[in-house]
Amino acid sequence: MHPSPYSGSWYPARPSDLETLLAAASEKSRRRTGPFLPPDALAYVVPHAGPAYSGVVASAVYRAIEQQRPERIVVLAFPHHGGLRGVASPEVEAISTPLGRVEIDPALGFPRVPEEEVCDHSFEIQLPFLQRAAPAARVAPLYIGRMTAAERRAAADRLAAAWEPGTVFLASSDFTHYGPDFGFVPFPASHDTGDLLRDLDEESIEAASSLDAELFLETLRENGSTVCGTGPIALLLDILQRLGGGGIYQAELDYQTSGEITGDFRHSVSYAALGYYRRQAFELPEPDHAALLDSAEETLRRLRATGVRRPVPARGGSAALQARCGAFVSLHRGDELLGCIGNCWRKLPLAQHVPELVLAAALDDPRFRPAVKTQGPIDIEISVLTPFRRVRGVEGFQLGKHGALLRLAGRTGLLLPQVAAGYEWTAEEFWQHTARKCMLGRHAWRDPQARLFVFEAQVLARAAAAEA
Repeated sequence: MHPSPYSGSWYPARPSDLETLLAAASEKSRRRTGPFLPPDALAYVVPHAGPAYSGVVASAVYRAIEQQRPERIVVLAFPHHGGLRGVASPEVEAISTPLGRVEIDPALGFPRVPEEEVCDHSFEIQLPFLQRAAPAARVAPLYIGRMTAAERRAAADRLAAAWEPGTVFLASSDFTHYGPDFGFVPFPASHDTGDLLRDLDEESIEAASSLDAELFLETLRENGSTVCGTGPIALLLDILQRLGGGGIYQAELDYQTSGEITGDFRHSVSYAALGYYRRQAFELPEPDHAALLDSAEETLRRLRATGVRRPVPARGGSAALQARCGAFVSLHRGDELLGCIGNCWRKLPLAQHVPELVLAAALDDPRFRPAVKTQGPIDIEISVLTPFRRVRGVEGFQLGKHGALLRLAGRTGLLLPQVAAGYEWTAEEFWQHTARKCMLGRHAWRDPQARLFVFEAQVLARAAAAEA
């Protein structure tokens, strides 16, 4: 058995102290992200610094794993010192931490190498979290070394074929390592460093959302970001392509930098918790439809009756109403659009987010006179969005299924999937109309600097929701 060398250095050696640290990280994670996490991920990206630093962000992944209860967890790690070629499993039967013994599952059939050749915190720092979140799961560590693209794809074929329900893949990686100690100072340390790091990491995270390993690696070469686990993440993206590709979406569960924790951005490492889910994971169950529509209808009714801007939060429904995701609210009178306002980025739980958007659509859409002044019944349509997936071009877009988001030259335009209904548009024409929403030329989506994203929407509608 291999005693983990990180016990007593990277985390406490006493079991009670380690358990206290992990429990505190989990509770802080819950307060940061809210209690709801999407169910049944296929895979995650999780950071691997000491729990005092990345533990809160990592806990978003491990809270999700705890509710998921997988039978086997395949951890894609890497030796920071390099030297490994291909994919290998450590030649050890078990690893011990202060929380006990972890049996190692060697069943994936990759070559085995002595543990001392690959032993690295990118894997072993995950063990206490795994012991707490999934004590019954089999743990299969794989260390990822240098590979050609063809070798990586062959390994992905093998791992995707080994997937079965109850299996979860976990890629271990931190994101940008900033500061002189890392040899990476693309901008001087200042009060803006945190925002600049976030922008840099967001480029890399968005590239990973494409599930296109080559696009992810190209993006890192272009922006220079010092993501350490490029091998595990690239292999994970290739695996996910084989498990469903276009039907899988990446959700950002949490993000933080060590600079934010310490208050010193002269030396900072970024941490991201990412989950990869099939489309169904973002579908609201039936009871939530009525709860959201009732909330929207009552918010609009009270606004029209009293003139007071006061949201009525959704009541009842399932825990999914606590999800923090993008949403749009559209108000119609027959075929006439009276207002359409959305927020793409997760801020409030849906139960609070939707009634706020109702008020914004009724009062704040500058394209129309306030809908609140309109007489007669008003129909309400709520669109609950999946996360965005970056695509290289129109070949990653499916008309009638996907909405489109275009970002270029500091401008952003979005069209919901249902906008195409009733028009005989081609996919290219859909993107042309999206470009016009950016107030750019209709072919702006073809610009090499343009960033294209697709998403899906669950549409909830109620006719004649309120009357004056």
